[in-house]
Amino acid sequence: MPPPLPPFDLDLLRTFVTVADRGGVTRAAERLGRTQSTISLQIKRLETGLGRTLFDRDRGFAPTPEGETMLSYARRMLALASEAQVQLTEHDVEGTVRLGTPEDFATTRLSDVLWGFSQAHPKIALDVRCDFTMNLLGGFDRGEFDLVLTKREPRGADGGTRVWREHLVWVASRRLVVDEGSTVPLVLAPTPDLYRRRALDALEEQGRRWRIVYTSPSLSGIQAAVRAGLGVTILPEDMLLDDFLVVDDTFGLPPLANAEIALHRASGRPSKAADLLAEHIVRSFET
Repeated sequence: MPPPLPPFDLDLLRTFVTVADRGGVTRAAERLGRTQSTISLQIKRLETGLGRTLFDRDRGFAPTPEGETMLSYARRMLALASEAQVQLTEHDVEGTVRLGTPEDFATTRLSDVLWGFSQAHPKIALDVRCDFTMNLLGGFDRGEFDLVLTKREPRGADGGTRVWREHLVWVASRRLVVDEGSTVPLVLAPTPDLYRRRALDALEEQGRRWRIVYTSPSLSGIQAAVRAGLGVTILPEDMLLDDFLVVDDTFGLPPLANAEIALHRASGRPSKAADLLAEHIVRSFET
């Protein structure tokens, strides 16, 4: 007798990943359009089949160590299944997808993802606009986008699906010297940028004096000002240039919580092209 197959039903794996990403059964049920009891039964079925507890119910459905291991495999299995489906059945889908995204994320993270999508779907045109999160959400509400990627606070309850987590740090050039306790010169994007608000709130809570010395709406403008030694800014840790320094401790600056990038899909009946791009984005950052 051959050994029994593991309970790796793709529907169960998709539910498992959604519960982990959404932080619980309720949000997963909303995302998948199912009842909470159905989601709970699917997770129980997967756990029973594996003989392992995948979520710690006492910690807000945080994955257990076994759950973290299974999550990595589940993402890869779903990605492989999706890739096979695209190659065999959806290579000829046509249409245009209107995508909104923050400029820095588009510049540093999204280019390779969109290139991969265009290779898999050469007949789908992409109309991409870069802007601040608040402006993107406003345009999304007005029906200007099929999909938007936005910055948000961790575990934001705005209905989006988290696709990336950013570890934020205070950054400066080697040219800049700021004594601990002195006024902090800031290089920031204009309102309503999330990082700007995060920087000012953190300094106010610390009771640290600050002044804005340079404002730019573009990532390249902010990087140029920091490189020139004009001031300090906030950036994701893995977005630093070679001549940038993390100065959290050096300048006595307050710690910063992580931020997230979330994907929002238009309600109603989205096009097949938009659905394919949304799944490709989620899959690309999951694997």
